[in-house]
Amino acid sequence: MTKKAMTGTMAARRAALWHCTVLALACCALASTAVRAQGTPSPALSPTTPPLVLVLGDSLSAEYGLARGKGWVALLEHKLAADKRPATIVNASISGDTTSGGRSRLPALLKRHRPQVVVIELGGNDALRGLPLKMTSDNLTALVRSSREAGAKVLLLGMQMPPNYGRQYGADFAALYGKVAAAEKVSLVPFMLKGVGDVPNSEALFQADRIHPLAQAHPIILSNVLPVLVPLLR
Repeated sequence: MTKKAMTGTMAARRAALWHCTVLALACCALASTAVRAQGTPSPALSPTTPPLVLVLGDSLSAEYGLARGKGWVALLEHKLAADKRPATIVNASISGDTTSGGRSRLPALLKRHRPQVVVIELGGNDALRGLPLKMTSDNLTALVRSSREAGAKVLLLGMQMPPNYGRQYGADFAALYGKVAAAEKVSLVPFMLKGVGDVPNSEALFQADRIHPLAQAHPIILSNVLPVLVPLLR
């Protein structure tokens, strides 16, 4: 083989080697990008994206016995919009739900909606059914923790029972909300029906069952919730 031919062969080999090296580096880069894409969490909401508020409640939040749009959750959305505090409200309340029911429903709701704030309004049906207070407390604690682990702030709405359920039981039930809120360091409305269920002639604000407030009582409920909720939207 002549010197000229040998030189040409070496040049061809170097070119081929360089081509293979470039291809290998390109494949590595693509693989690295794919790994990063799989391991990177979804981007956070931009500062201009309205926060999403998930309301997990029972009939008191599900507009039981009311015309649509008259319950406190619907009034909340209208009030925030009027005050130029845009927020997306998802009402996941179901009449008759208990803390156990809410606990089973919450994981899917958190995954689907990715809320910035979770409002927990549950426990009244636990008491009406005479369920153990410890179970209610444990479920509320689990709801709070699951919400926080999903990156949401939490507002717990407290409830009280009518006097005919027994003074001690009523006191213990009302107190458990404050205990859970203090232990988990979350915001609390001690009694969401303040000004509705604890005033003289309160029966005038309730439906015939004496459990569910009439439409005219829901602005009062909103006035109890709003001042504690708004700071969580910032």
